[in-house]
Amino acid sequence: SDITPYWEDDFVGFLIGCSFSFEQALINNGIAVRHIDEGTNVSMYKTNIDCVPAGAFHGQMVVSMRPIPARLAVRAAQVTSRFPAVHGGPIHIGNPGAIGIRDLGKPDFGDAVSIRDGEVPVFWACGVTPQAVAMNVKPEMVITHAPGHMLIT
Repeated sequence: SDITPYWEDDFVGFLIGCSFSFEQALINNGIAVRHIDEGTNVSMYKTNIDCVPAGAFHGQMVVSMRPIPARLAVRAAQVTSRFPAVHGGPIHIGNPGAIGIRDLGKPDFGDAVSIRDGEVPVFWACGVTPQAVAMNVKPEMVITHAPGHMLIT
């Protein structure tokens, strides 16, 4: 993950918040994090939610999803909204179709996780969004991140 050989003086770097930052807080509040329990990466999906364009950069938001018992969904929102610098509270709870997700069993990035009876999908804005935008725009050069290491250049 050393990008030194590729770096040029006119490059710009971005530190992007990662939802992994709030997962311990969920666990500390009695809310299990399924992808951790199952030993997989978090499920991430492209949505139909447009991002605010910035110059040539435009595209749709990517979200991460964690299944949460319905009775704890509001608590999950309260806990994670204390982390506004790293995604904050969820952007959507419930029906994935309302944000353009057709099949929770087929994430665009990461791994699918099980969803149990009595659970609802809870979605947070995802740091993979800049990568998805870059894939739309196709810049001449882009260096992306490794999961949990959100330096984008």
